[in-house]
Amino acid sequence: MTTALVWFRRDLRLHDNEALATAAAADSLLPVYVVDPREYGERPYGGRDSFRFEKTGAHRARFRCESLSDLRASLRERDSELVVREGLPEDVLPELARAVGADVVSMHTWPTPEERGVEAAVKARLREAGVEIRRKWGHTLYHINDLPTPYTDISDTYTSFRKAVERDASVREQVNTPTLPPLPDAVDAVDVGSVPTPVALLGGDVSPTDADERGVLPFEGGESAALARVESYVWDADRLREYKQTRNGLLGEGYSSKFSPWLNEGCLSPRYVHDEVRRYEELRVENDSTYWLLFELIWRDFFQFQAAKHGGTLFTRPGIRGRHDIDWRTDERAFERWAAGETGIPFVDANMRELNETAFMSNRGRQNVASFLANNLRLDWRRGAAYFETRLVDYDPCSNYGNWAYIAGVGNDSRDRYFNIVKQARKYDTDAEYVTHWLPELDPLPPEFAHEPWTLSRDEQAEYGVELGVDYPEPMVDLEQSYQKLR
Repeated sequence: MTTALVWFRRDLRLHDNEALATAAAADSLLPVYVVDPREYGERPYGGRDSFRFEKTGAHRARFRCESLSDLRASLRERDSELVVREGLPEDVLPELARAVGADVVSMHTWPTPEERGVEAAVKARLREAGVEIRRKWGHTLYHINDLPTPYTDISDTYTSFRKAVERDASVREQVNTPTLPPLPDAVDAVDVGSVPTPVALLGGDVSPTDADERGVLPFEGGESAALARVESYVWDADRLREYKQTRNGLLGEGYSSKFSPWLNEGCLSPRYVHDEVRRYEELRVENDSTYWLLFELIWRDFFQFQAAKHGGTLFTRPGIRGRHDIDWRTDERAFERWAAGETGIPFVDANMRELNETAFMSNRGRQNVASFLANNLRLDWRRGAAYFETRLVDYDPCSNYGNWAYIAGVGNDSRDRYFNIVKQARKYDTDAEYVTHWLPELDPLPPEFAHEPWTLSRDEQAEYGVELGVDYPEPMVDLEQSYQKLR
């Protein structure tokens, strides 16, 4: 008779979950989730020039709690249970293994230093207890063992990586949701614990995280909500056929798939999305848009495998390119204005206010606000990335820091990259509808002034009832002058 534990981490789903399927081959099974206190509260960002930041914000904490509640409900429907414990996984898992006489612990693995450090500590303690460890890779579209080359040799350029996997690799079939064996006999002596609340995770002074009605989606956590979103976006609303044309949108729930919160918390498998896209192509249409959603999943894979290849270097200020030639500044007041959406640059401010209120921002917005902080202001790009880590409901370490490093010129691009923010705003928010949605104080202005209010004369300010420095901030930097230094 064998007893297994399955350690849920950021894989909070039953479908296409190899760690769960492996553990379900035992005679009895105990599913476990450990609330690690190191993931919450204020933490230092390492190094000699470190700073402190909040690891997890209220919106992502809410999303995680909802995801755990949904997972527990799904397990209970199958006559199983989710044991929830708070503590260090390296302490909790060996203790639970002893309590139920477990022979093996099954779990998924991730490539980033913090996750790997926790995993190493767990492995060491379980081996001391004589418990077998089975690790699985299950959060990317392509499996790490199926890459055309070892992950240590993959190209640092996305296009080369994409072409290689499309040509020489294939996406594995999904793992079937298993029939779950009974709970261990000794489980009656184990307190199953409660799913935490955001307040319990973050402290009693956490404000409620009710959905802002101006947001694109309320983003309910859990596998059930994830599968419902795929059904709604792909099939009911039939949005996939136009994804490439709408993906740079800024307002509304339909301009992009918005699968990322569920993908990054593990409520949704990328292979499930892949298979739904292929099914859509068979039943409805195959076009550039259907391909482009898979293209974006490969981008996500690229950053996961870059983290596996480069390790902690990805998170350093010089980045994987080892750039020590950039004079990064420290200016706390300037950073605070950027974070609060008070820069005086409307396209930046609107996006930052959306992030602060809803924990989400479009891809187009992320690129522009990152470029403003890292290039126009030359503030340490890691401060911006860490702020996103706190705020984003769809935070993933590899994609977040990989994209920030890319924009800052220290990541996967040999060019110095910056965005002309006003040009971007005029292209993607022609009528200033997005800017005025989040900056209602600019609503009286025509679009040409809403994107560049600093061009208003005093008479025009009086005419439209928008006084710079009173109703809306003066710009904190001369954009054109700052671009000159980057050219």
